[in-house]
Amino acid sequence: MLSYGLWQELGGEASIVGTRLTLDDVPRTVVGVMPRGFWYPNPSVRIWLPRALDPHGQNGSYLLLGRVAPGVDIHHLEPYVKRLTAVIGQRFQYAVKADKTRDAKIVPMRDELLGSIRPAIVATFVAMGLILLIACTNVAALMLGQVEGRASELAVRAALGATRGRIAQQLTIEALLIGVGAAVIGGVFAAIGFGVLARAMPIGAWGESASFDWTMFVAALALALGAVLLIALVPALSLRRGDLRGALIGARTSGIQMRGGRLERGLVVAEVAQAMLIASGAALLVRSVTKLYALEPGIETKGIAVFDVLGSPNIRNTARGRTIDELMAALAALPGVRSVGAAMKIPLRGGGDSFDVTIDGRPDAEHTFTYFRIVSRDYFATLGIKLHAGRTFDNSDRLFTAADTNPTLSIVVNDAFVKKYFPGENPIGRITGGGFNAPQRIIGVVGNVAEAKLTDGAEPVRYYLGGQAPWWGNHVTFVVRAQRPGDATALLESTRRGVQRVAPGYAVEGTTTMERVFDSAVGPARQIMALLTLLSALALVLGAVGIYGVIAHFAARRRRDWAIRVALGLRTPVVVMHIVGQGAALVGVGVAIGAAGTVLLARLLVSFLFGVSTVDPIAFLAASLALLLIGVAAAFIPAWHTATVDPAIVLRDS
Repeated sequence: MLSYGLWQELGGEASIVGTRLTLDDVPRTVVGVMPRGFWYPNPSVRIWLPRALDPHGQNGSYLLLGRVAPGVDIHHLEPYVKRLTAVIGQRFQYAVKADKTRDAKIVPMRDELLGSIRPAIVATFVAMGLILLIACTNVAALMLGQVEGRASELAVRAALGATRGRIAQQLTIEALLIGVGAAVIGGVFAAIGFGVLARAMPIGAWGESASFDWTMFVAALALALGAVLLIALVPALSLRRGDLRGALIGARTSGIQMRGGRLERGLVVAEVAQAMLIASGAALLVRSVTKLYALEPGIETKGIAVFDVLGSPNIRNTARGRTIDELMAALAALPGVRSVGAAMKIPLRGGGDSFDVTIDGRPDAEHTFTYFRIVSRDYFATLGIKLHAGRTFDNSDRLFTAADTNPTLSIVVNDAFVKKYFPGENPIGRITGGGFNAPQRIIGVVGNVAEAKLTDGAEPVRYYLGGQAPWWGNHVTFVVRAQRPGDATALLESTRRGVQRVAPGYAVEGTTTMERVFDSAVGPARQIMALLTLLSALALVLGAVGIYGVIAHFAARRRRDWAIRVALGLRTPVVVMHIVGQGAALVGVGVAIGAAGTVLLARLLVSFLFGVSTVDPIAFLAASLALLLIGVAAAFIPAWHTATVDPAIVLRDS
């Protein structure tokens, strides 16, 4: 529903005035078109209808939207909000849990739409920035090694008359050509894989509607080329402090006389430290998500297909209930189906609807609210919700008709309801009230289910039988248990066709499985964990390349030195351990620096962590061991090659 003033504020366009539509058997005229993608990121078909506010209505599901005048700070409106909530509090009596006047605040539209994904986006961008820095550091270290490896060649060029500027120009052009080629190839891969990357980002449904932006692509390409230019200057700057004439003199004795390499070592340490930041962050999220998946949601998730059905809001409750029964019967008859249930709302999809509750014989009981769910008879069996006392709904709980006066509803409650309202008592047979204006007899107690969020504590819930209580709204969710746990996905298409055949006036709004619902309930932590794990793997690969390149360069510089020592009797394992020890030392320093940095930056991930501290020792130990193992492995290759080369060949060639 949309008011005229809100339509104007949101930018409505009258582009197809006069078009006639028929909705719910009532002809309507289209007066305008809203901008695509407003409010909801997915391109679903949406229709707004005008509706006046009813001062006597009980519906509190409205948001107050407004446009702030240019130049006005949004927080200056807080006194007006407090005045408004004070008036609301005087006119309406709210229970504590549903008090609309508490903690009223103004939220910018951008924050309302983005919600809790802002930290995820920031953390992702930080990780991607670190990957760029690691790549730049890696390439810079390798280029420095190349310059020193080509010292004799550059010295000969200088001796033949080439100036330092000319040599620096040559090195810069070489680096730029390689860098530009890599940037272009990377840009092509980015353009091709944009959809996969957008869906991998922890931005929920916004990732599905993201479109390729050439402006941002050019900006990213310019950033990459800028990084290439800075890296290309590294070899040129190294020439300013180098001694080209001395390179020829030390060519035959470089292994003994020349040491240096401090800048390369520093770059490797920085590279490992940055990789440690990403790897430890990914390890923290892996630990957190593992704990989330270990939580018991109170339902079975394997082998259950889920699909949401949307019908016309003008269908009467009796007709809606009859159609739901027909659909469940038709779906239960499909091959491979074990049982079928229906509910207004299934677990792990938010708290949703609630009613006040009264306890018969306790007039002084606190005025509180509980969740309520309208379900079918086989709902509990289909989702595997355990029965702890009494019974669930069966054929003895008959559906009411218009002729029934003062009916008593049968309800099933959960353990949290019993713990709060009947501690130490037997609740079976007790009468409660609140909602539907009818007494409600408790017939059974089931286990607690994560009705709202996976990490929320157990909340009191009442379950009503659809048909005794009216099926509210035009949205119903069906859950279908497959005969075999692995067949849930295969049932989605057959159930969709079953709905279209039995109830052509209803639309299947979406299909999924309970496993995917559970994955979504884990939240952005799962997506950002997957992305950070991928980025940390890339960082480890880049780190391994950097360590290998620097250690190989150091080993090559001292090749003649090692050859002499081996010829004099030094054993191969000693040479290997010495060279590998250099690499391990660099990795150890980088890990220590990266661990300290992680402690400072881990607050970006606090909102995604569950049951894990930002200084979790297991996560830090896992990341450290991974980097150390990869660093040792990368250093072992050039170490073994250096230690096993025939000294006679080395001494003859040098």
